[in-house]
Amino acid sequence: MGRPAPSRSRSQPLRTLVERLEQQLGDEVTGLEDALHAEPPVTVRINPAKWKGPDRPVVPWCASGRYLADRPSFTFDPLFHAGAYYVQEASSMLLEQAVKATGLQDAPIVALDLCAAPGGKTTHLRSLLHPEALVVANEIDRKRQPTLMENCWKWGAPNTVISGSAPVALRNTPECFDLILVDAPCSGEGMFRKDAYAREQWSPELVDACARTQSSILDHAWSALRPGGWLIYSTCTWELQENEQQLDRLTKQGAQAYPLQLDPAWGIVQGEHLGILGARCYPHRLRGEGLFCAVLRKPGAYVEPSELRIAEPQQDLADEQRYLLTPETWHTLERGEIRYAIRPGHARTIDTLERALQVFAPGIPLVERKAGRWRPHPALALSTALDKDRCTTMPLDREQAIAYLKGATLPAQNASGTALATYADMGLGWLHGAGNRWNNRWPTPWRIRAHKPMAPPVSWADAGSDPA
Repeated sequence: MGRPAPSRSRSQPLRTLVERLEQQLGDEVTGLEDALHAEPPVTVRINPAKWKGPDRPVVPWCASGRYLADRPSFTFDPLFHAGAYYVQEASSMLLEQAVKATGLQDAPIVALDLCAAPGGKTTHLRSLLHPEALVVANEIDRKRQPTLMENCWKWGAPNTVISGSAPVALRNTPECFDLILVDAPCSGEGMFRKDAYAREQWSPELVDACARTQSSILDHAWSALRPGGWLIYSTCTWELQENEQQLDRLTKQGAQAYPLQLDPAWGIVQGEHLGILGARCYPHRLRGEGLFCAVLRKPGAYVEPSELRIAEPQQDLADEQRYLLTPETWHTLERGEIRYAIRPGHARTIDTLERALQVFAPGIPLVERKAGRWRPHPALALSTALDKDRCTTMPLDREQAIAYLKGATLPAQNASGTALATYADMGLGWLHGAGNRWNNRWPTPWRIRAHKPMAPPVSWADAGSDPA
């Protein structure tokens, strides 16, 4: 069953917003106001490297997006924790069309998601790009960094770097990136019906403050973009001051705006202002929240990335490399108490990033040192690069998986060594044998804290059975 619809009362921020939007929408503003009081749709984006997804209506502008009839208890779905899908608002999935506009999806590029937490657009970008492209997910907010790491690791895609530096640090990475995504912090009016805090905090003064922040972020991002490289800029606001007026400075430096290829039936509005071709999502025109998105190309001659050189097969492999598919094509790095796997063709770029940014994870975490011993890292269990055939596996049904995700030990007979807990043939986490039980290696911060679901179960899960 659905959640109650928000109150129809008009707050002062909403009244002020509606008055400002009349200039953009005219008589349509009434329809928008009604939509902002309606129940928002529920959508998920499938991880195609792990799961085919449920048979549900597809988000028109995103091949992996699915509409759900209601909001279920995602917390109590093992597939959610295994990174089989990401719960994401539908309009945000317009990133797929923006990436297509750049034409870079089939090239082994270096891409940066500059304002990456909580990881929705990072994981989407990672799925859209060439498997050997390097994606850097950066987030300055310390409170949001753990969530970004968790979501990236659960998504499981290799060739992902996670960092946590202010945009000003990009001055030490001049012309390093082929593609930069700036999902900029904004006044948030497009999220009014989903987020009560966004509605109450909104004000014209907040718009001014966000515009100043966006201006600084864009300046640093632009300097880090290669000649001929691409910038994708998005916000969840409709304000000209936070969108086209921000990008106008870049077009005056020679940037060229490119249109998104949009089907008119989708209801997305694409128009030109100050020479910027911007796409806007309005809740009264489509099944999604408010969003702005534009694609710009930096002037200059662009050199197409060549295929990454795969190193000659290694004769002497580190023990941790043997967990990976094609282990001889990876190199290892040790940083602190963790060893990571990277592609040798990325080594020079990762070295540049580590000298300029605060890099938390330069690649796939393989093993971590605990109590003086190396043991498999939780992220490795979830990685699509893991060779499960090299592991002792422990398939779990739904009830067992929920118990595992809560941190419970699992009963066993003569259990020893390390085993991989799986659900629906997906890696979930590690177990350590201790005779009559399997000790739980699922990270404590990731554990389910609730005692019982507060919503119905996901529609594709039958209790006690694996999904199709």
